[in-house]
Amino acid sequence: MDLDTLLSFDWGTMTPEFIILGIIALLSVADLFMPKHVDRKILGWVGFAGVVLALISLVTLLGTQTTSILYDTFRLDSFAIAFKLILLLGAALVMLLAIDFRANDGLEEYKGEFYYLFLTALLGTMFMASSGDLITLFVGLELLSIPSYILAGMRKRNLKSNESAMKYVLNGGISSAITLFGMSYVFGIAGTTNLKGIAQTFSGLNDPQHIYILGLAFLMIFVGLSFKLATAPFHMWAPDVYEGAPTPVTAFLSVVSKTAGFVIILRILLSIFGYVPVAQEDGQPIPLLFAMQDYIAFLAGATMIIGNVIALRQRNIKRMFAYSSVAHAGYILVALTAMSFVTFDAIWFYLLAYVLMNLGAFAVIQVITAKTGSEDISHFAGLYRRSPLLAVGMGIFILSLAGIPGTAGFIGKLNIFMGALMVDQAHYVLVSIMIATTVISYFYYFGVMTQIFFRPAASDEKIKLPAGTTVVILVAVIGTILFGVMPNLAIDFMHNNFNQFVDFMR
Repeated sequence: MDLDTLLSFDWGTMTPEFIILGIIALLSVADLFMPKHVDRKILGWVGFAGVVLALISLVTLLGTQTTSILYDTFRLDSFAIAFKLILLLGAALVMLLAIDFRANDGLEEYKGEFYYLFLTALLGTMFMASSGDLITLFVGLELLSIPSYILAGMRKRNLKSNESAMKYVLNGGISSAITLFGMSYVFGIAGTTNLKGIAQTFSGLNDPQHIYILGLAFLMIFVGLSFKLATAPFHMWAPDVYEGAPTPVTAFLSVVSKTAGFVIILRILLSIFGYVPVAQEDGQPIPLLFAMQDYIAFLAGATMIIGNVIALRQRNIKRMFAYSSVAHAGYILVALTAMSFVTFDAIWFYLLAYVLMNLGAFAVIQVITAKTGSEDISHFAGLYRRSPLLAVGMGIFILSLAGIPGTAGFIGKLNIFMGALMVDQAHYVLVSIMIATTVISYFYYFGVMTQIFFRPAASDEKIKLPAGTTVVILVAVIGTILFGVMPNLAIDFMHNNFNQFVDFMR
């Protein structure tokens, strides 16, 4: 590739990625040469500023026509911008939690690495959102995964952290191998790794043997990525990793990493398997993706049931939120199963609501566990007397996670619920499971509420909130209530700016 070709690309489409990449380089060099006695918190604030700057630069790209560079391996379209907004918002809030995080097991000496590994994983998620090629999709996936393995085991002197990192590496390696094996089948039949080229090739496919192999490829890719999403029965790593990892890392895996997982699933499934005709109905071809709906529906139902039922038995708050995260992945799979005309709207809004309510909850968890030195739910007892702000904030987040009206979580579930019923073949069984498991979730969510508001506190000592954590809680509370009372603010913003939301192949 000569210099003229390089200069001909519209590199402005990658401005947010270049900002994050520059901050990563700056932090890694600064951490290397800074004296050991200097507080690394300053690196965290630089990283936070970089994420905010990348978010601002992304906002300036709103309304940009679909652009592709580097031979269509990197695409800036409505889909990419919409999900990058969620990824950068979640990353900014996680960075604030990381700045305030304090551990008693020697983590402070690795605090500099903590920040730029976060940003490296974030860069991987952003590449996944804009990838137009299987190779860049997989590179983005591994750029997210490898730093995440390291972050999960950052507390070197903590046995649970060591165990969680080992389990995460093993499960992550297996999932990557399965995903890559499925992609190899796709490449073997299409003869290209470009998503647009694959779609064009598959739209005219009529060989039954090729379609059969693509069915196997679909299952392998979906199963491989299901490990990343922690959907049942591929969720085994999640409780141990959530418990053993530092709380900011747990928050990152719970929201930003999970959002990225759904981004890559939507990119691959719709760009590839949405164009493979497997049958005819009323003269119209039925895509392989729709033929596989029963498999996705089964995983969605199992994920909702397993996540919510096992969460009932948890006493560790982070393990409980791990199973809660599994259940919420099941709710989003319901929207993916339905494939209605509101699927994208429903998934985008739910992930936005989930980032706000879950990160807010983890901010409270981080404060309480740092204060008490324990992650047992009983240590939330009497929180209302010790810190009314924390108690009310946690109450709002729990109500939203449970799907109570007046919160963003309720609107998110309602969108998914309506989308599953508004298709030609309504998914009544799946919707029934969603309602039943939501009711089950009330028991463990409200168990935490009972501790906070109706149990006596072991100590009356007031809890002081760090500045960064306070900002996270306030932003999360405002967003959760605002989008619950006036959801049209988010929905209208999406429709005004992402009117060509599904524009993969344009």
